[in-house]
Amino acid sequence: MGTIYLAGGCFWGLQKFFDQFGGVIRTEAGYANGPDTAPSYQDVCRNSGHAETVRVDYDDKEMDLEELLEYYFMVIDPLAVNRQGNDVGIQYRTGIYYTDERQLPAIQKVFRMEQKKVGMTLAVSVEPIRNFFPAEEYHQKYLDKNPGGYCHIPRSFFSMEDRGERKEAELRKRIGDLAYEVTQHAATESPYTGEYDYFFEKGIYVDVVSGEVLFSSADKYDSGCGWPAFTKPISKDAMTERLDVSHGMIRTEIRSSEAGSHLGHVFSDGPTESGGMRYCINSAALRFIPYAEMEEQGYGEYKELFSEK
Repeated sequence: MGTIYLAGGCFWGLQKFFDQFGGVIRTEAGYANGPDTAPSYQDVCRNSGHAETVRVDYDDKEMDLEELLEYYFMVIDPLAVNRQGNDVGIQYRTGIYYTDERQLPAIQKVFRMEQKKVGMTLAVSVEPIRNFFPAEEYHQKYLDKNPGGYCHIPRSFFSMEDRGERKEAELRKRIGDLAYEVTQHAATESPYTGEYDYFFEKGIYVDVVSGEVLFSSADKYDSGCGWPAFTKPISKDAMTERLDVSHGMIRTEIRSSEAGSHLGHVFSDGPTESGGMRYCINSAALRFIPYAEMEEQGYGEYKELFSEK
């Protein structure tokens, strides 16, 4: 069994959310990482410094910490400071409070992944649990006792029997309908309509789904085809190729390796001086990271690509 403490706004909803999963053994609502004195709910509302927090005991053979944290990020706004939904105040701050340093690699992996997805520094603190005081009994399983109680988490997230469908809905919400259809169903955006068709700022392009690094602006050129074109990827390991015979054509489809996102196609009619390849990519499948923001967004190691450009 593992134990993690999660602060994510009002603890009523966060507790009910985690109670639904078979891998969760036990939950308890309480107040964490404030002064080392047990507060009342009224104290917390008067800014005692504690965060409304849910203790989650989990069976890591059924649900490991990475999966549990992926669900946590699904129901919080990771950029909000001292606020979730309509609840505002220091008690509603977000935080992952670990009980064992051996949990840190999993926490850091999910944290980095989420930060790359949003492209900004997260407002979620990661720190050891310093103290935890169980909340009053009437707060425990509050939404089971009071089904009409307020919660910032959508009610539909409390019945996630089909986890696949729920994850798909969350992805569509995060990246938008067009990007979802392109990356998940191999749709194609209309030519000359994409954000990055005629766009040549200095930086890199990553998978809109996973944040995986794909292309550099140094290898982008105007092919006139109506979609962003690149002569090569930053690393061929970042994508896979497969035969595509749809629409009566024979083409080579390109997908990202990490998330399996459909990106576009590759053709052998590119500039001969650059290898002769044309990676024809949907703008909707990409997110651009400007050179000036690469360090801040966690891509600093790729700045060396431009050292001689």
